[in-house]
Amino acid sequence: MKFEEYVSNHLRFFISLAAGLVVFVGIIAVSVFFVFVRGAEQVMVPDVRGKEIIAALMELQTKELYPRLDQRFSQSAAEKGHVLEQSPPAGTIVKAGRRIRLVVSQGVLINRIENYVGRNIDEVRLDLQALLAAAGNASPVVITLKEPFMYEFSSEAPGTILQQKPEPGTGISGPTALDLVVSRGAEAAPIKTPRLITLPMAEALKTIGNAGINFTVSLRPVRGKENPGIVTFQDPPADSALAANTRIALTVTSPLERVNEKGEVFSLFRYEMPRNPYPLAIRLEAILPAQGNTPGERRELFSGEHSGGELTIPYLLPEGSTLIFFMLNRERYRETVLALEPDLSLEQL
Repeated sequence: MKFEEYVSNHLRFFISLAAGLVVFVGIIAVSVFFVFVRGAEQVMVPDVRGKEIIAALMELQTKELYPRLDQRFSQSAAEKGHVLEQSPPAGTIVKAGRRIRLVVSQGVLINRIENYVGRNIDEVRLDLQALLAAAGNASPVVITLKEPFMYEFSSEAPGTILQQKPEPGTGISGPTALDLVVSRGAEAAPIKTPRLITLPMAEALKTIGNAGINFTVSLRPVRGKENPGIVTFQDPPADSALAANTRIALTVTSPLERVNEKGEVFSLFRYEMPRNPYPLAIRLEAILPAQGNTPGERRELFSGEHSGGELTIPYLLPEGSTLIFFMLNRERYRETVLALEPDLSLEQL
């Protein structure tokens, strides 16, 4: 065989081999491409609501689905460790490997009734509200206070819890109403009304606060040579024997100009307190405007007890002062002292 023919035959062989390899690699590449394009296998999301978390995870695993866990409180202790919600919902078609959000119960917010006997009812109410807020909006109301409460005269301080039902230590399996007996305090002897007429308003308020008397204040303009801020009328009159929680009506003189040359505003602080069967400790303070870098002075305007209803306290303060009202040593309300409109009448105060 001639050399040229030998080379030609082998060259054709190598060309054919190279072409075959190219075709083979192309087939492999196309196969791999379609495998990846097809993606993961599609599966149906199972319904795992109400199932214990371990059983739910095993069921997801068989479908090649993966959990993302969240927790929250629920209404029953029996639900602890069980799935409350899932997303996507059961029956949804997803690709294998998808994450499924599961909300799992932590049980109830409180699992036993505490001992509330000896505590103040208002403090217990605030503590339950704070506990619920700290747990988040998704948590249920597990313990509620059954109102109205039963009140009894007692040697304990007014507002003290005397009895409770359910008893302390009782287990909770769902929402529970707490039935309480609360102290009214000792049965009060009649109060002798102090003489308040002609007293400056600050002194009259101090006298009322020390005596624990409910009161309401109205204003009238000064007449003749009267001084502003003086008590001119009280009802019932001085030396009357009053039952507990009786309200005294006072009238205080008001200057004709509600804003004086010093920029001080004379007006009434008003706040509607909830009615209560026994007096609550209250306090009204004012923070005067700051002077440059010096913080404003803090001034106590009234401190005493009040059993509820409309509270009215006169004040004379610089415009821009802040009034802060406290009940049971907790801030309940604040407002800023503003100059009154020129056409505001006494009747509107």
